[in-house]
Amino acid sequence: MKLDLITLFPEMCETVLSESIIGRAQRSGAIEICCHQLRDYALDKHRRVDDTVYGGGMGMLMKCEPIALCYEAICAKRQTKPHFVYMSPQGRTLSQQRLRELSEIENICVLAGHYEGVDQRVLDSLIDEEISIGDYVLTGGELPALVFIDALSRMAPGVLSNNECFTEESHWNGLLEYPQYTKPQVWRDLEVPPVLYSGDHQKVDRWRREQSLINTAKKRPEMLLKRELSEDEKTILKTAGFDPSLYK
Repeated sequence: MKLDLITLFPEMCETVLSESIIGRAQRSGAIEICCHQLRDYALDKHRRVDDTVYGGGMGMLMKCEPIALCYEAICAKRQTKPHFVYMSPQGRTLSQQRLRELSEIENICVLAGHYEGVDQRVLDSLIDEEISIGDYVLTGGELPALVFIDALSRMAPGVLSNNECFTEESHWNGLLEYPQYTKPQVWRDLEVPPVLYSGDHQKVDRWRREQSLINTAKKRPEMLLKRELSEDEKTILKTAGFDPSLYK
């Protein structure tokens, strides 16, 4: 997987992306991430990438040509047209399902916006997809871009030790993850559920499936509206005090 990030703050992004799992994955060659300084493609000596908005209004808008030139340089380097994503509060809310789909794409370019956003002509002519990480507004697109790149990169082959590292996590199968515990077995009179140290792997798997379903019903019940529940899952919910008729 090859990822390119167009940003006004490449050093900031490189610092984050060079650490921990994503940093190790880059050093091992499992993924390739390049951060590009948008100002390097500005057309004036002041390296301006923004200007005032037609029709009036507060704030500045990111100009078309620097973005286009940077993206075209990336296309030339990659010898292909990467899928071009713009991090925007107007975009489709990022989900694990969309990340799974995007993880099949070899080349992705991400634009981190600033100011009042980007000239609409860039969105119409260059951007393939707008993505949001939530219904709120930040001071810039770097943090959303880093969230997106981190979430996407960890699904690339060779980044994590094995696929179970992400297929067992929250949202992968439409449910939240089950509760987890570590040593000591008893902490301040609170004990780890005995089934987890019973040595019976079938019972452990069953408990985890049940708790994952119950955890979702408690914390994110709207997620179950998208899921076709089996009769066994409906029984689990009913036993736990939830009304399975509220779901499919």
